[in-house]
Amino acid sequence: MLGWTEGGTTALTPASRAALDTAELVFGARRHLRLLPRLEAEVREWPVPFADGIPQLLAERGRRVVMLVSGDPFWFGAGTSLTRHLSSGEWQALPSPSSFSLAASRLGWPLESCVCLGLHARPLTRIRPHLHQGRRLLVLLRDGDAAIELAALLEQFGFGKSHLHLLESLGGDNERLRTVLAGDELPDDIQHPVAVAVEVAGAGPALPPISGLADEWFEHDGQITRQSVRAVTMAALAPIPGERLWDIGAGSGSVAIEWLLAHPDNRALAFERHAERATRARRNACQLGVDWLEVLEGPVPDVLADQPPPDAVFIGGGLSAALLETLWRQLPEGVRLVANAVTLESEALLGEWQQRVGGELLRLELATVAPIGTRRGWKSAWPIVQWRVLR
Repeated sequence: MLGWTEGGTTALTPASRAALDTAELVFGARRHLRLLPRLEAEVREWPVPFADGIPQLLAERGRRVVMLVSGDPFWFGAGTSLTRHLSSGEWQALPSPSSFSLAASRLGWPLESCVCLGLHARPLTRIRPHLHQGRRLLVLLRDGDAAIELAALLEQFGFGKSHLHLLESLGGDNERLRTVLAGDELPDDIQHPVAVAVEVAGAGPALPPISGLADEWFEHDGQITRQSVRAVTMAALAPIPGERLWDIGAGSGSVAIEWLLAHPDNRALAFERHAERATRARRNACQLGVDWLEVLEGPVPDVLADQPPPDAVFIGGGLSAALLETLWRQLPEGVRLVANAVTLESEALLGEWQQRVGGELLRLELATVAPIGTRRGWKSAWPIVQWRVLR
């Protein structure tokens, strides 16, 4: 794998140039191949979609093959997509400066303090958790239209005063840098490849990096684990990077979404029997910048069958004896299970299961100040009984 930039061969190290000169076959995207000099090697264009080219590459085992990849193959690059099919002795990586490095060097930004996002093929809403005053983001985009969409999204979220540095063809003869405000009209001639450096500014609300977001962050119909209870629930679920959650009776999806916000490697499956609520949970996830939420519609426990095993399970709705029996039979050992109950019947069920298999029972009672005539008093919410247990 040979790191390639818009500088073509002029930006290559001697080792990279030697690998290119001695290759028998060179693969590359069309925009990479246009910068190649005349070679003795056979040259093939990498197909679209990307995955279609992997069998072609693997069929050439035993030959000296060079695959041109953008910048650093293992920094939002194609490296891991290729090496998972190869043994350690079958490949060598010769990186060039990444687009992030080139962008930071043009702007004089410390790369280690920037948020770097590769959104070529990912939803632009992934930028949402990173939007707060003074933050610097480096974003790789698929084309100029995506830059215009990104500016509109920043305006929608209340950050239209952000400065956007449009960095086109970094490292090449056609390199160009222009700066605009996200809320202004963007140029209509932004050329691919393009990176956008964002200096976040504006009065939009920032997502706090803690559990227990205000309820106003979520669209809901009243079926939501409320902020204070959700904070306690997330502490009990204790998400660890790379883990998967089952959110049963997801409602607005608030618990699953906060699980995903805890770390970008986390995954979540939400189960919701009501189609309208399932749609709303998906919409909330999109608005808050987490696209790893999969919402499955149907009644529990039926809909749980054949799903990838979780590391933690939250039951916010649909609690029943049949559900608990199914989970205890289906879940592998070591899974953390947290269930919240508000009715006497559900509370009794959790008490029965706590006596049967152990775990910890908590009773959460919250009250808020409310008017009593001309004075004030405490108005209690329905108490919540929470069961925490390790399968």
